[in-house]
Amino acid sequence: MGILKKSTLFEGNTEEEIESMLKCMGAKRATYGKGNYIFNEGQTIHEMGLILTGKVQVIKEDFWGNRTILAQLKEGELFGETYAYVEGMRLEVSVLASEKTEILFLDCKKILHVCPSSCQFHQRAVKNLLKIMAEKNLQLSEKITYLSKRTTREKILSFLSGQAKKAGSYNFEIPFNRQEMADYLGVDRSALSKELGKLKRESILTFQKNRFSLTKELSGYSDSDF
Repeated sequence: MGILKKSTLFEGNTEEEIESMLKCMGAKRATYGKGNYIFNEGQTIHEMGLILTGKVQVIKEDFWGNRTILAQLKEGELFGETYAYVEGMRLEVSVLASEKTEILFLDCKKILHVCPSSCQFHQRAVKNLLKIMAEKNLQLSEKITYLSKRTTREKILSFLSGQAKKAGSYNFEIPFNRQEMADYLGVDRSALSKELGKLKRESILTFQKNRFSLTKELSGYSDSDF
């Protein structure tokens, strides 16, 4: 229940209200191992998923199996809500567990339609869901900013600057390993590692695994300005 209370979807509700909402939404749980697909590109869905434990990645794979990470989601976050609401719409992405993950599936249609007991929580749930969708649109715009940069170096610096701003510090952790970071930015892993090494030698940043520190202000680079 702790994760559910922290989730934006159930914001403003008591534990008793959340329990009633789960019954109305036909909630059911499922567990997935690392690397297992939760949703596959091309399928249609009517349920969205809420992460109880673990992490998931929303990915796009091309004909040759090359993967781009569109988003990485953690405990308390939702996925699949947009596709679940549009009846008959086929998924253009896949969702997989990046570690052992437990998912709570919720029937989207039951959120929009008042149940026989006329629960007063539906309106609140719809409002919260709209908030979640708006936040995801902002995150998508943020990623487009990263991808719009021309070079691997610019993409890296734009991304790390954004992460530093979110953390409110020059010292921060990113949610990706090197391959995941390369997939997220749409660059080759070896090119990413090479450029990170150059940035480190230039004393612009330091890093240890997924922990980074920006050590030098970049003249003329607006994204580095807090």
